[in-house]
Amino acid sequence: MVIFCLIGEEKMKSIERAKSICFAGNNVVESFDASRSGAEHPSAISSFQRMINASKGKQIAVFLDYDGTLSPIVCDPDRAFMSDQMRAAVRDVSKHFPTAIISGRSREKVYSFVKLNEVYYSGSHGMDTMGPTQENKSYDDKYHYKTIDEEGNEFIVFQPAKDFLPAIQKMLSEMRERTEDIPGVVIEDNRFCLSVHYRHVKDEEDYERLEEEVEAMLVSYPEFHMTRGKKVLEIRPSIEWNKGHALEYLLDNLGFNDNSKNILPIYIGDDRTDEDAFKVLRERGEGYPILVSSKPRDTMAFHSLHDPSEVLSFLIRLGRWGFDNHHHIQD
Repeated sequence: MVIFCLIGEEKMKSIERAKSICFAGNNVVESFDASRSGAEHPSAISSFQRMINASKGKQIAVFLDYDGTLSPIVCDPDRAFMSDQMRAAVRDVSKHFPTAIISGRSREKVYSFVKLNEVYYSGSHGMDTMGPTQENKSYDDKYHYKTIDEEGNEFIVFQPAKDFLPAIQKMLSEMRERTEDIPGVVIEDNRFCLSVHYRHVKDEEDYERLEEEVEAMLVSYPEFHMTRGKKVLEIRPSIEWNKGHALEYLLDNLGFNDNSKNILPIYIGDDRTDEDAFKVLRERGEGYPILVSSKPRDTMAFHSLHDPSEVLSFLIRLGRWGFDNHHHIQD
């Protein structure tokens, strides 16, 4: 089980400061600066032993995206189910290494797909995170609240974008009205962000109108901005919080600050939003950012896996190594 602790005071202040940030132009931002060329990166599978060798004397921690990583990209976002094999592989990995799933989906939605109590869930790009409480730790009442699961275990929930919930619900209703006559649009409520899926939008003019409707709505909501993913437009609060910040937050909660050399994080993801987390690992100089993609592209990742089936192979191998290493130490 992953260790959880209170976010640092300076990071909490940055959340407050970020709420006043104004985005120029039409509220559209790109959330990463990829510096790697589109050349194909080494396979994480063929580089597995090298990663294991680098983990000597370190704690491995595993961070996973969901869509396109643990499950295939599908036409209906409500049917992005993970296979039983993948679930078993994630469970086996979590038995030996702290494991977290960081997704743009709502935390509740990701849990409904994964259904594992052994892992740590961070939804809405890290803006809705649930983990176990720690003894002798105090939590602010503004961004944290405690909850108890059906087995009586106490957890702490961290929601740095809590203040934006009323506006998000208003936008959800407005966006549905604005797009109800655009064929193929699917709007997903991810609690602290909205995902406007256009995978089924066939006509280019309809897509252009969809973008115009999103941008027109954002004029009335300057505290939000739009980012682009795989066939999806995401409307998010304009706070300094993304998957990279979520990764840093989780590493801090594990007791490994920016200067720690005792941790070997592995982050696997396929989306543009995962680049923020890749960048964090690159800047730390520790760990392995792994891109899931069948085609070479610009990325901050060091290694790659072609698709979720290769992710499965990698996780199975990691889980087996964790099991063998654990029993070797016991012997």
